[in-house]
Amino acid sequence: MSLTEEKFDGTRGPPYLTSRAHHVRAGEGPTTWFAGDTYTIKASRESTNGTFALVEATVPPGGGPIAHVHTRTDEAFFILSGEVEILDGARTFVAGTGDFVFIPRGTRHRFKNTGVHGARILFMFTPGGDEGVFSFGDEPQPGHPPPIWGTERFESPEIVRFNEEFGIEIIPEEDPS
Repeated sequence: MSLTEEKFDGTRGPPYLTSRAHHVRAGEGPTTWFAGDTYTIKASRESTNGTFALVEATVPPGGGPIAHVHTRTDEAFFILSGEVEILDGARTFVAGTGDFVFIPRGTRHRFKNTGVHGARILFMFTPGGDEGVFSFGDEPQPGHPPPIWGTERFESPEIVRFNEEFGIEIIPEEDPS
């Protein structure tokens, strides 16, 4: 029996008329500073029944995460504004405004704003869950820039435990010096 053929008892409407949308207004959503960037979670594992997560990032010049691998999650980026250098395995390339990048699970990657202006990026994890790492970031302080993190911050017990649980491996790039 289809949804439209289903019989109802008259006390409630058909299930397809039930409101279940997840709506996050512009400028809203849990926001933290993480690795020198600002991340706002628009959709989480909890709000999408585990299917995906959507995060908006503001990345200042020089900003971006340390190189890492998601072993259980695919990640996709859509560049809203600016340019970022993408590490894809061992190669790098530049993605700019309007570009889309898909990173399959198991691929070492990172993005880095090598420009002189801030970049804005939407990125998605599928399935959701990896966005939970941002809860270990810093509380934003109006009027101040987010602090840049050294590699030691990624070695904090909370982040190490989270990464182990979600299959994320930190694989820094070689130091060019």
